[in-house]
Amino acid sequence: MSPILITLPYGTGQETFSFRDNVDTFELKAPEKVITSQIFAQRLGVFLDEVGLDLESPAVVVADKTRLCGYPEYLPVLLDALVARGANPNQIRLYIAYGTHLPQSDTESQEAYGPVFDCYKWVQHRCDQDKFVELGKTSRGTPVRLRADILAASCLITFGAISHHYFAGYGGGRKLIFPGLGEKTAIYANHGLFLDPADRCLSRGCRSGRMVGNPLAGDLAEIESFRPTDLAVHGILDSHGQVCDLLVGQGVEHFRQACDRHAVHCEVSTDKQYDLVLASCGGYPKDINFIQSHKTIHHAADFVQDGGRLIVMAHCRDGIGSQTFLPWFELGGWDPAFDRLAAHYMGNGGTALAMMAKLKRIRISLVTTLDPSLAKRIGFEIWSPAKVQACLDQHDGALAVIPNAGMVVKK
Repeated sequence: MSPILITLPYGTGQETFSFRDNVDTFELKAPEKVITSQIFAQRLGVFLDEVGLDLESPAVVVADKTRLCGYPEYLPVLLDALVARGANPNQIRLYIAYGTHLPQSDTESQEAYGPVFDCYKWVQHRCDQDKFVELGKTSRGTPVRLRADILAASCLITFGAISHHYFAGYGGGRKLIFPGLGEKTAIYANHGLFLDPADRCLSRGCRSGRMVGNPLAGDLAEIESFRPTDLAVHGILDSHGQVCDLLVGQGVEHFRQACDRHAVHCEVSTDKQYDLVLASCGGYPKDINFIQSHKTIHHAADFVQDGGRLIVMAHCRDGIGSQTFLPWFELGGWDPAFDRLAAHYMGNGGTALAMMAKLKRIRISLVTTLDPSLAKRIGFEIWSPAKVQACLDQHDGALAVIPNAGMVVKK
């Protein structure tokens, strides 16, 4: 019988591997592409004409280079719709919602957003430098601190792709405002809900695709109520990052409907666990750095049985992607890292603990350009494509392949 050839994205290229017939493949259910610039303009027109936003000084919030949403094509449509209804282009501000992430260069921004980056006024969010206003606290004690300038805007508009998030349930939507434009210590207070101090583990309710019973997602919902978005554009993407639909609306129910639309194409049901799983992040920019690649590692690990092996194609051209991730692996293991983080949550500490938890349960190998010294500090192995192929050739147990594991979530 002829071998099965499967090509997996890796950075801006790809790698092809050969399999025998005992391989299960988990693919995304590609959403139908229904959106065009014209349809998007029509939807925006209907919404804006019905709702009648105050367009004196709009604030438009977008994601950074790691969470693109067809901005070069569709962002001009949104801005043109605002201008056509009386907005002064010089009064429109566009905010890049970095949260606590590192800022990108102007060159990267021009690539991410297209010509509008040079035509409008942009604000590069700094969670530890900008002026913030505290609006109150949530029932879980998180201070709600948002940028003073977006609170002063006449209307607040978000535009970003819906995605699964490994502890917030879903990304995009309300997360563009907070943590996207939040203050650093307030963001960490929210992220600290990922920890369960009583059981000394990661909160079992904080899972991809879960909003009910998820303490962190519940906290985000409360934060949203302090300053709801006036217009939300939710993108539905395929596995290649292409925009298939743009949902225009506002409110909690609109966000939930967008999440449901996304989940239909990304969630898979299976009780089977595998000895070996080979997964790809989906290529650039999903594997631009380790922090982004961790989403794939986290989702794909759910398919691996205890003691099994996960192999991930994660190029990581920008390295780790965080200055606060590696130090957690130098504290002596899970217990001291958990204690330190529970006492004072800091950037990417939850990601570090999530990685430690997976490494205690399964073996993890990466095909990557990361320095081997980094792999040793974290605890995974670096493999070449040739070593991956040799492992596949020798393997006789249950085997699965996930070409876009950053978006495929096991129910």
